[in-house]
Amino acid sequence: MAVLVIAFFVFVGLYADVLWYDQLGFLEVLTTQWIARTVLFLIGFVAMALPVWASIQIAYRTRPVYAKLNSQLDRYQEVFEPLRRLAMYGIPVVLGIFAGVSTSSRWDLTLTWLNRTPFGSTDPQFGFDLGFFVFELPFYRSIIGFASAVVLLSLLLVAATNYLYGAIRISGREVVISKSARVQIAITAGLYLLLQGVSIWFDQYATVTETGSLITGAAYTDVNAVIPGRQILAVAAVGVAVLFMVTAIIGRWRLPLVGVALLVVSSLLIGTLYPWVIQRFQVDPSPRTLEAPYIQRNIDLTRDAYGVSDIEEIPFEAQTTAEPGALRADAETTANIRLMDPLVISPAFRQLEQFRQYYQFPDALDVDRYQIDGETQDTVVAVRDLQISGLGDAETWYNSHIVYTHGYGLVAAAGNQRSPGGQPVFVQSGIPSTGDLGEFEPRVYFGENSPDYSIVGAPEGTKPVELDYPAGGDNDEQTQTTFQGDGGPKLDNVFTKLAYALKFQSEQIFLSDAVNTTSQILYDRDPIDRVRKVAPYLTPDSDAYPSVVDGKLVWIVDAYTLTDQYPYSNKVSMSEAIADSETLPQTLPFDEVNYIRNSVKATVDAYDGSVTLYAWDTEDPILQTWQKVFPSTVEPMSKMSGELLSHVRYPADLFKMQRAVLGRYHVTDASAFYSREDAWTTPKEPTEGANTTLLQPPYYLTMQMPGQDAPSYSLYSTFIPEARGDQSRNVLRGYLAVDADAGSEDGKRAEGYGKLRLLTLPEDDNVPGPGQVQATFNSDPTVSQSLNLLKQGQSDVINGNLLTVPVGGGLLYVQPVYVKSTGNTSYPLLQKVLVAFGDDIAFQDTLDLALDVLFGGDSGADAGDNAVDPDATPETPDGETDGEGGTDGGTDGATDQPSTEMQELLREASGFLKAKQAALADGDWAAYGAADAQLAETIAKMLALTNNE
Repeated sequence: MAVLVIAFFVFVGLYADVLWYDQLGFLEVLTTQWIARTVLFLIGFVAMALPVWASIQIAYRTRPVYAKLNSQLDRYQEVFEPLRRLAMYGIPVVLGIFAGVSTSSRWDLTLTWLNRTPFGSTDPQFGFDLGFFVFELPFYRSIIGFASAVVLLSLLLVAATNYLYGAIRISGREVVISKSARVQIAITAGLYLLLQGVSIWFDQYATVTETGSLITGAAYTDVNAVIPGRQILAVAAVGVAVLFMVTAIIGRWRLPLVGVALLVVSSLLIGTLYPWVIQRFQVDPSPRTLEAPYIQRNIDLTRDAYGVSDIEEIPFEAQTTAEPGALRADAETTANIRLMDPLVISPAFRQLEQFRQYYQFPDALDVDRYQIDGETQDTVVAVRDLQISGLGDAETWYNSHIVYTHGYGLVAAAGNQRSPGGQPVFVQSGIPSTGDLGEFEPRVYFGENSPDYSIVGAPEGTKPVELDYPAGGDNDEQTQTTFQGDGGPKLDNVFTKLAYALKFQSEQIFLSDAVNTTSQILYDRDPIDRVRKVAPYLTPDSDAYPSVVDGKLVWIVDAYTLTDQYPYSNKVSMSEAIADSETLPQTLPFDEVNYIRNSVKATVDAYDGSVTLYAWDTEDPILQTWQKVFPSTVEPMSKMSGELLSHVRYPADLFKMQRAVLGRYHVTDASAFYSREDAWTTPKEPTEGANTTLLQPPYYLTMQMPGQDAPSYSLYSTFIPEARGDQSRNVLRGYLAVDADAGSEDGKRAEGYGKLRLLTLPEDDNVPGPGQVQATFNSDPTVSQSLNLLKQGQSDVINGNLLTVPVGGGLLYVQPVYVKSTGNTSYPLLQKVLVAFGDDIAFQDTLDLALDVLFGGDSGADAGDNAVDPDATPETPDGETDGEGGTDGGTDGATDQPSTEMQELLREASGFLKAKQAALADGDWAAYGAADAQLAETIAKMLALTNNE
């Protein structure tokens, strides 16, 4: 009964998987895995159980009939004999099951070997195609390892059986072995040593993928000592195996035993001592010269494996003097500088656009771009998803899984604009959803925070029960809807209901009258999880982002093919490389890698959950191999619409991996690489304080790099010198950017997409790095006084992302500054903008004004926030909410407005502060002192007024 119950639960799980994959159109992925696992299990079971069973049977059937046994063995036989038949069959079966399970887990390795695709280039040591190391060598080594385990277990069981039945007798120092036992043991031992010889021979090829003390790949000692040594030991092992075969015939054990002893000694001398001598006395005295050819191999193949071999390096003599009109040639870049920080303004989205307690926005928003009125507009976007926990006491099974089934709408704010009060300027918002993004299906049944499962659908004519969206205004009416798509398995029979009731441990699925023959059950709703399930050979990017594409709201997911077997390529921990202040460290099933390609772009429809995979890097041999395994699951890029391509971008995780590699591998000369004289690193997040270990993330911006004809959507990061204890310097050494714009033409990728450009700054050009600029901002007395003003009235000041933009012949730093009240319903408001160019800084109400002050009164370009009135009365960051978690459609949201007298003092202080800055720019110290005195007097009045209140 227990076995039947377990089998039933297993069957239910498999049945649910079949329904899920079949509904999604990827049943082939599941069945191919099942067939491969089943076949490999059977192969592994037979390959282990049969030799072990045969070995035991031969040993038992050839045992001496009249062997003299001592009393202890007699007792063993008395105990064992009743169990003999069970043991002789049970042991092979148990070992076979373990072997089958182990073998079936290698289904992916086996399928890639069977469908392997050549890389078309060879390794520099052995001259093999690189596909040999990626697809073939791991497979061959796993086969040899499995066969060695089979033979070794057979040898041990043969020895035990022969000893138990007297074929091996130990009398003092004398060991007596019967002829049959000698033959069987000698042949089995010979087979084992023969396999070890083959294994050692293949081990020489693994040297080009192993990580040594200097590089990944075979270095001087490996090439001149380890590889020849393994070849010698492989031949020696085969020779000893032959001696065991001879012993099976002539019956003399001395030769093979001596051979084994010599093999052990040789492995110590040739495999360990000789390489140590070569390294210690030949390489260590002259490493730079001897290792240079192998370091060069490592440099070349690492850059190729991470897709940075074609990077364009541009020497950049950065200007550090802010001259008037310097930004005139970069007007379009300046107008697209993003002031809305996706990590800061999420509370503003919640307070202004959440509307009800059962909706939510993620803590970290996404960035995208749209064509609005013929111009490209960078935006900050987020999906209004469900938050079932917000229902409180109403969180019943019926409400959680039948009524509240989906989120509603995409909210988008202009990245370079803000309202006079510092709030985001929404280009798409509200319920129902309205804005500049056009008409699209706003319902989100598949999102990053969707419930674990929902049951949707009803017969035609049935009154809808799913909450569509709450009504606006003062009435409490709500709009209901019924899901009309094909998003999950149908619960159209009793058995299916029972299966899912068991899967989700809920009897309500089986008993509820809300579940009918047209109902569908939606689960596994996270877009990244869906891509991972339908394409198990891919590693999805850590972030999926929503976009409005062709009238639908879809999630776009980048996916990678990885390996750790690329010859001579440096291995990188992916989890560490992608971790920064935006992405927390995460556990990955495949972490240490040395080859990566963004081979697939995937979309997940937010309404019906349909997944579409598009082959993005068609030249990737790993993707080509998997397309042979699953031939009908990946669509060609030619089927991507122009609107979809306009939202596709260069993936952040790939870029982070590339910047981690380029920190050292931007150096292409072997001697310089060995000395690490120009090693770089990614700056720490400047807004997190001096002791942080978090890296500054890369940022998406529309900008024009040197070498580009026009601005394009790009992803960038910076480099500073690699830290060496207390001697590290926070000055810029490199600026890495990639063209992230995939174009907008149907089925055709933009020519410049993926082009990497690296600006290299001279050693003597001390352009400040992000940490140094942030320290300058924090210590500047004028900035400090202004921040103290903003902190009045129990408010917090939040520094937004510190952006670095190549404009004006140099590098411009821009940082938005937000003010947030300490109230429970507060949200950050953008109030100031910090800018820096060289050693000069400015701090003003708007980016446009700050750039004019920084560049001598006229920057030559208009920023995106030039329409903001800098003299407008700032709103406080307290958001008045209705009783259900958000404002009821309003955008004002202020509750604790300062008094009229305080507002007047704030305006006076702002005027005196501007007068100070203007006097400082003109060098008029008398005017500067007068304005400073007036500002101090005004601040004293404000403090007195605050104390009185």
